[in-house]
Amino acid sequence: MREDKQINPTPKNFFEKPWFWPAVYAGVALIIIAFILLYNAFAEPEKPSDLTQPVSDPNPVIQTNSAKETMKFPFDEKSLNNVKILQDFYDMTADAEAREKALLVFKQTYQTSNGLSISINSEPFEVLAAMSGEVKEVKLDAFTGNAITIEHANGMTTRYSSLKDILVKEGDKITQGEPLATSSENEWNPTAGIHLHFEVMKEGEYVNPRSMLGF
Repeated sequence: MREDKQINPTPKNFFEKPWFWPAVYAGVALIIIAFILLYNAFAEPEKPSDLTQPVSDPNPVIQTNSAKETMKFPFDEKSLNNVKILQDFYDMTADAEAREKALLVFKQTYQTSNGLSISINSEPFEVLAAMSGEVKEVKLDAFTGNAITIEHANGMTTRYSSLKDILVKEGDKITQGEPLATSSENEWNPTAGIHLHFEVMKEGEYVNPRSMLGF
């Protein structure tokens, strides 16, 4: 009797296996993660574009300490022992004697002083910039006395009046201690003789120069 050959049943479709697609997804995920790690390990860091690169300035601005300067005397400090204050800053809180000394007299009229009238041996002396800054005005007036106004980086303004032989002009950049002119006399305050009238302003208000100088 002929034996019939046993035939195995057709195997189930491979793609229908319950574990097939999860295994495919896991394998793809591992490949992607490996690719990212390898790229980060071997890729060169990205260079910033030219737009982010600092542009060198052919004319760089040199920063100074002018905003932090301490005010100095508007004359050679070697002459300090010979300095005389002819008229003081008019301070309403000062005593009667000090207020009287701070009055300017012209043809029997009185005006309060906004600064200090400084004399050195009643002789002409070199007037120096109390702080660095820019010359904002040079006023020529023989009657009230020629004057120089300088604005400073700290927001203050200094004014030097009763001058001659002026050495600067409007727009000049001035360094502290630089010669500006020579003290002189004027017709408006003839009793003072040869002197410098020195004024200080802060935010547009006159302040007593004595509060910043060691008089």
